[in-house]
Amino acid sequence: MTQQNNSRAGILLMIAATVVFALQDGISRHLAGTYNTYMVVMIRYWFFAAFVIALAARAPGGLRAAAQTSQIGLQVFRGVLLAAEICVAVFAFTVLGLIDTMAVFICYPLLVAALSGPVLGETVGWRRWSAIGVGCAGVLIILQPGVGVFNPWAIVPLISALMFALYGLLTRYAARKDSAATSFFWTGVSGAVAMTLVGMWYWEPMASSDWIWMAVLSVCGVLGHWLLIKCYEMAEASAVQPFAYFHLVWTSILGISIFGESLRPAVVVGAALVVSAGLFTLWRERRQS
Repeated sequence: MTQQNNSRAGILLMIAATVVFALQDGISRHLAGTYNTYMVVMIRYWFFAAFVIALAARAPGGLRAAAQTSQIGLQVFRGVLLAAEICVAVFAFTVLGLIDTMAVFICYPLLVAALSGPVLGETVGWRRWSAIGVGCAGVLIILQPGVGVFNPWAIVPLISALMFALYGLLTRYAARKDSAATSFFWTGVSGAVAMTLVGMWYWEPMASSDWIWMAVLSVCGVLGHWLLIKCYEMAEASAVQPFAYFHLVWTSILGISIFGESLRPAVVVGAALVVSAGLFTLWRERRQS
């Protein structure tokens, strides 16, 4: 992948990707509220797998080059872990709503920073640990464990964030030997196989109108990943990654306008702390690199 270093185009593509992913979240919540989560994620993965296979087939060397890896166990585990994380996130949408789920989930960059030491052997300085502490305080403000009756479902998006952070770290680890194309190929294929093995036992009839939503969901998944690929072709990751937080903005708009959710003051304050800590962490990474 040849980078063009066009930051403005990269930022616009990242913002477009967050819009598409927010739509994907909203449709996922709608479908998973009516049908089984495993079935919804399984069908979504079929389209995703078809997309990565088509990309690999068009690349130099074809499918054989994309599938070539010396760490097959790691690659398969990564793909299965991401599929499981998506199931957890979609389930969280149905029990907590879009806003509360995303407000907690956006702490995953901080979890990546915290786990990069034990998983990758990277050095985490006191400034990053301070940012991680601020982010944790923000998550606690959102969850409000000491106020009234604590909702145990609030832990679900935190588990999803932890799984996604681990997936990101394993992707970084796999990149030491494999190309991004190989990792992307195994992410789609192994995830689709895993979800088919699980989801086929939960198949249920779907209304004709919902098949349309399912098709839109699948297109959003493919389009979102394509936009990200183009985004990272245009600009450095450190330049565009802060704009990934727009995902929370669009998701909140959908949650309020379509699903009738409310924006609690605790969520606003907590999310602001988490985003600020995340942006500081990204800035430190960019400065050190």
